[in-house]
Amino acid sequence: MKAINAIRMGGVDVLPLVEGGKGVAVSNGATAGAWAAAGGVGTFSAVNANAYDAEGRTIRQVYRGKTRLARHEELVEYGIKGGIAQAIEARERGGPKARIHANILWEMGGAERVIRGVLDGARGLVNGITCGAGMPYRLADIAREYGVHYYPIVSSGRAFSALWKRSYSKARELLGGVVYEDPWLAGGHNGLSNSEDPRRPESPFPRVLALREQMRAFGLGDTPIIMAGGVWWLEEWQDWIDSPELGPIAFQFGTRPLLTQESPISEAWKKRLISLQPGDVSLQNFSPTGFYSSAVRNEFLHELEGRSERQIAYSSEAVGDHTSQYLIGPRRRAVWVTPHDSYRAQAWEKVGFTDVLRTPDNTLIFVTPAEAAEILADQVACMGCLTHCRFSNWTQNGPDYTTGKKADPRSFCIQKTLQDIAHDGSLDRNLMFAGHNAYRFTSDPFYSNGFVPTVQQLVERILTGR
Repeated sequence: MKAINAIRMGGVDVLPLVEGGKGVAVSNGATAGAWAAAGGVGTFSAVNANAYDAEGRTIRQVYRGKTRLARHEELVEYGIKGGIAQAIEARERGGPKARIHANILWEMGGAERVIRGVLDGARGLVNGITCGAGMPYRLADIAREYGVHYYPIVSSGRAFSALWKRSYSKARELLGGVVYEDPWLAGGHNGLSNSEDPRRPESPFPRVLALREQMRAFGLGDTPIIMAGGVWWLEEWQDWIDSPELGPIAFQFGTRPLLTQESPISEAWKKRLISLQPGDVSLQNFSPTGFYSSAVRNEFLHELEGRSERQIAYSSEAVGDHTSQYLIGPRRRAVWVTPHDSYRAQAWEKVGFTDVLRTPDNTLIFVTPAEAAEILADQVACMGCLTHCRFSNWTQNGPDYTTGKKADPRSFCIQKTLQDIAHDGSLDRNLMFAGHNAYRFTSDPFYSNGFVPTVQQLVERILTGR
């Protein structure tokens, strides 16, 4: 394997190894501090991060507000306190010279308020902001205001070009690097565009090369690109290291830090990772953000798939092929469906899927009464964790704080499920994000006999190879 040398990033020399930020409450101060202490760049998630009480116990995020807006204000307050707590821990563990980044999602509810609050309360502790999930035009302004570097997450050269021309060119000196997050390989939410097929992965090399060529056109030939998604062993990326075509490259590790001693996920979650097989992680489009996302296939995903499969189109009047009347809801209101769909609907009802919910796309889905009750309760309890939510129809923009669209029961409350799994909740009944390489824990001899390394041991293994 080629020698892994330090590169210049954010004004300092660091190992080209970056910890990927994973929220909610997964990439925390412990993992970020340990990764940075090992010589790389540590990243804690500022997405609804954990705060602690005087005894060091995690403060669970319980919402008591009577309205969505009131609960949204609670969410922002929780986020700021948690982000500050993780920044402090990361700095304490990493030391004064460690490189610590905070990761936020631009589509996170109150994203600007949260990151500003964290940077205000943790001044001098955070060196950079990593941000994706949307087009964060104002990221450069925030970085300039607080004197930190910024690292936008993009999935194409075209996306970066739009950001640069509109905003980032005015804060050139603070652009520490650009994260290329591969839409088909990375875990969590992925930046697939409408022109890209989720079922047809593209090779990352030409996409990153196109990004570099676009950056060179802007005079950014020496600004590092951070490859995120699918990175396991660095010898598999030999052609990328010291490549004159690609220029300075760093590598982001999101999935592998999950299985470390410092990782805060449950022991059951860690054991599940070691048992994954090829195909156990899938790309799906149920997220309330509207983005595709990669997660472990489990009961939670199977239920979401079932909702969409038990779906038929309807019309408010008889038109075209919609000639069969169908009665729905407690008031037995009539809608019109095709004869074939009427037959399918009756079959679903006979096996227990008796509750019918409307979607924004003029379709009906069939669920059990228990599922319907949970969907409704989760929609009512919305705390505004996203800028726009298709599941609850919340938007953080006033005056009415609604998207104006019907809430979509084919989606789910992402805040609820990520908080639950991050705090020892069910691995089968919650969303479990993972990169598509997660199955490699099972076959990698490094993890033989259930071995769980420290972050330091993991970084040393990455540097020395297999």
